Amino acid sequence: MKQKILEFMKKEVVLVVATVLAILSAFIVPPTSAYWDYIDWHVLELLLCLMTVMAGLQKCGLFDWLGEALLKKTDRVWQLCFVLVMLCFFLSMIVTNDVALITFVPFAIVTLEKSRQERLLIPVVVLQTIAANLGSMLTPIGNPQNLYLYNISEMDLMEFILCMLPNTAISFVLIMVSLLFVKGKKDKITLNKIVYNQTPQERQLVDKRQTVVYLVLFVLSLLVVAKMIPVELVLGIVLIVVLLMDKSVLKKVDYCLLLTFISFFIFTGNLGNIPAIRDTLQELVKGRELIIGILASQAISNVPAALLLSGFTSDYRALLAGVNIGGLGTLIASMASLISYKILANKYNEKKGKYFQWFTIVNIIFLIILFAFNLWIS
Repeated sequence: MKQKILEFMKKEVVLVVATVLAILSAFIVPPTSAYWDYIDWHVLELLLCLMTVMAGLQKCGLFDWLGEALLKKTDRVWQLCFVLVMLCFFLSMIVTNDVALITFVPFAIVTLEKSRQERLLIPVVVLQTIAANLGSMLTPIGNPQNLYLYNISEMDLMEFILCMLPNTAISFVLIMVSLLFVKGKKDKITLNKIVYNQTPQERQLVDKRQTVVYLVLFVLSLLVVAKMIPVELVLGIVLIVVLLMDKSVLKKVDYCLLLTFISFFIFTGNLGNIPAIRDTLQELVKGRELIIGILASQAISNVPAALLLSGFTSDYRALLAGVNIGGLGTLIASMASLISYKILANKYNEKKGKYFQWFTIVNIIFLIILFAFNLWIS
């Protein structure tokens, strides 16, 4: 039992820290009915909708099918790398950076092994991780901090996308330039004959009926994001449909993320009720949302940074940029980055040191360029 608790604490460090902070702050600001008002229930309900639908689509094998369909046309190394990286970049905009990496990093590892291109494992997975973290910043549903800041900023959908479009565009250019440095990019590969002759047991086939149902639920969730229908209605529909169709999907939802949000809502709400701390943080953050968002993300990751800092500024656009490009840099700047690291380390433990080295170098280069770009356009 003790071992299981320690393993859980090690796996969910952010949740544990957030819970401890919430508890400690409760000693200073005793619990009242105001605690309920701290919590943004709309964001939590929408997150639950999206995570449930994404878990269903992932189980159906839709993303694997899509990846394989795109790879059928590749016969050069550069095409292979382009597809594997850009799958993460573009799909993270609609399936979140976490789901993109959970799906396509293992897919990339298997694909590179089958095509005898293991030498590309580190550069491809590093760029996949960067692509997922940067591509996801374009839309409110790309990552949790976007969904939260989108809700409290009261921007409309198009306004949000236009706000993040310059950063997304320059990120795409940087990733494309990075792909030019892949060694042997013009070499031919024999991917089609190797990957697509697998047995049904080796591949997860798409359940077409369930896939259609989950896509309909996803469209309903997007209508909530667009503020066209109430989230309570869609959440009810999603839960009922999943319970009737395949309740095992609910086991794949990241409930720890929801609990982390609740803990940080309580912690930041309590900080806002301590005048000395509130005034100090407001003074610190005001006019420095971009750099403070970046720095805070390096230490506590960008989701907690967004939750913490949002209570002490009204310049959500600058904070949005800060916590999104702040997902670059350290391995913990974006918790999604840990997904790639763990997947690679579990498969190739001997490569994790080199991966960490290259991940850090490339992330810092991207971070410096994007920070300079934001200073230039501001």
